Amino acid sequence: MAYLKDAPCHPAEYIPRVSVIVPARNEEKKIREALQSVLEQDYPNLEFIVLNDRSTDQTGAILAQMAAADARLRLVSISELPAGWLGKNYALYQGAERASGELLLFTDADVIMEPGMLAKAVSHLMANQLQHLAVMPAVRLSSLPLRLFCSAFGIFFLGYLRPWKAKDPASRSFVGVGALNLLTAEAYKASGSHHAIAMRPDDDLKLGKLLKKAGHRQEMVFGMGLLTVEWYSSLRELIEGLMKNAFAGLEYNAAMSIAAGMAVFLLNVWPFVAIFVVSGLAWVLYLLAVMVMLLFISDANRFYELPWWYAFAHPLSAVLFVYILWKSMALALWTGGITWRGTHYPLALLRANRV
Repeated sequence: MAYLKDAPCHPAEYIPRVSVIVPARNEEKKIREALQSVLEQDYPNLEFIVLNDRSTDQTGAILAQMAAADARLRLVSISELPAGWLGKNYALYQGAERASGELLLFTDADVIMEPGMLAKAVSHLMANQLQHLAVMPAVRLSSLPLRLFCSAFGIFFLGYLRPWKAKDPASRSFVGVGALNLLTAEAYKASGSHHAIAMRPDDDLKLGKLLKKAGHRQEMVFGMGLLTVEWYSSLRELIEGLMKNAFAGLEYNAAMSIAAGMAVFLLNVWPFVAIFVVSGLAWVLYLLAVMVMLLFISDANRFYELPWWYAFAHPLSAVLFVYILWKSMALALWTGGITWRGTHYPLALLRANRV
């Protein structure tokens, strides 16, 4: 997959208008830095729409201050959430309804952009005749456990979705990235908009699936050097955050979730254990499997500035991933849904929104 920073940024005779849409709910710690980086983009034809989604902290006050200082910033306050919608999805939909751009850029309220990022993204989208460009950010992590887990999660993400195949029209693979999904407004509306994924906590991915199913061209590129996000600030926050999506990613199917967890354990944990408990030819085969795995993992660790020998911690990250997956399933079944940022969403409605 390509790196966005390596893409040329050629001036074009026609520069499409881009509507930057940012949902924010209780983001007082990160919203100012992130939004300022968005406002500092050097792309010449922009509008900025920020949705304050029922925030109960100082997010609203910070946004009001920033809007007073920069008249380009258009604020929309959401005080009530209609039935049948997740909060973020409704906010994104409301932003898109108010947008005037030919291109829509959906991003999160904690994403930091370098000034030339958007110009390169639009140039890449247009040069490759895409209707959807997803950009994977560099991830800023505050602790070693977070970096170790993120490296393993990246491997699972790439292995499960195969995002490099998303640009192949003959492939069923699709991709979407919450940090930055850039797409044409025409494709967004024709694919069903966020109405079609109103109850999907994995909205970024499922938006990509909608677009791919509708026949639109898409691609994922790496945004290192241009796009950064602090994914989670602690291991506890990471576990809580991923639990809202883990069961959804397997369509709320308990059997599939159990099987997926067992597969992760057998492929990523058992070989490291087996080299201490088996002998003969089996030991040789498991040792070879572990060596290949360590080479692959150590290469992935480069993205998180980890020494190669930290690959030996991969089984621990895999165990944590299985814990998150199975706990996500258990809580959803036990409580009859998921609770995210103070709102409970019934499992029956979540399951009904299949894409």
